Amino acid sequence: MLTYLVILLDDTSVSFCGVPHPKRSRNLIPSDKLRKGIVWAMKENLNIQFVYPHYRLPDEHREVIEMIDHTKIGPLSCEEELDVVVLDSPADIERAAPLPCIWQCTLSELSKQLSLVLTFLRKVSRLNIMLTDIAVWGENEFNTYKTVLNQIVDGLAAEVGEGEFALPQLNLLTDRLILSKMNNCGAGDSCVTLAPDGRFYVCPAYYNGENAGSLDNGLLIPNRQLFQLSHAPICRQCDAWQCKRCVWMNGKLTGDVNTPSHQQCVAAHLERNASHRLQQLLIERGFQMGKCSEFNKIDYLDPFNIVNKWKQEKLWGE
Repeated sequence: MLTYLVILLDDTSVSFCGVPHPKRSRNLIPSDKLRKGIVWAMKENLNIQFVYPHYRLPDEHREVIEMIDHTKIGPLSCEEELDVVVLDSPADIERAAPLPCIWQCTLSELSKQLSLVLTFLRKVSRLNIMLTDIAVWGENEFNTYKTVLNQIVDGLAAEVGEGEFALPQLNLLTDRLILSKMNNCGAGDSCVTLAPDGRFYVCPAYYNGENAGSLDNGLLIPNRQLFQLSHAPICRQCDAWQCKRCVWMNGKLTGDVNTPSHQQCVAAHLERNASHRLQQLLIERGFQMGKCSEFNKIDYLDPFNIVNKWKQEKLWGE
């Protein structure tokens, strides 16, 4: 069910997921389209997320935005009271704290600045690390990612003493500890994007491609069921619940928005394994897990490798 509308306020609005936006010239959404988008969201009973560019919006746009409850996502340079900060660089963390932050980086950048990650976690309420180069990973990158994740696990576990501890939130590791079902990005299913051209898109990554209707003609997503978990036979049996299941990446690498790529699956399961290790270390140190439920260790990284087992257990095809 559609729940969120993401409104890109400019063609240069920051990217907040693992897919970098194509470079564009500044193109502010016209105030009349902004107003129409808000009204449309109100009629559809949707939550709005405004995504800001690297500059302060005109007062007229700022007044229109305040017509409705919303979430502001953007860089510090937009001069707004943000709800979520997209970091331009790790150095921004000092000014962003204690707000939730998003840091886009490559695996190489994460590896080089690993010592800063734990520092980030101590200062902000939440850190989402969005890796931008997963689509080109191979075995070397998978091995590096496994090492990086385990180093972060060791750093987190080392801070835990006996009894209660406020575990920092890091999407790559702590989300799986508290989830009880898939928590994917929801593009094309629970979330759509409105761009400055007045057209809808499955997500910001689709902005340069096929649109999904417009403010004038309404939302139109052909074969919308293909974006839904219920029509994804691999993903709906998987328990790497923290995986973003990026439909744009799926389409780019497999030709099917509902079929995950090898790269995305392996990355998600490396995170799952590291989360399991973190959970076990926390339990050993007496950490009170609260609502966290224990989950089992697995012996695979790509669900496609166990499809035959799922078929035998009658999980596949249900």
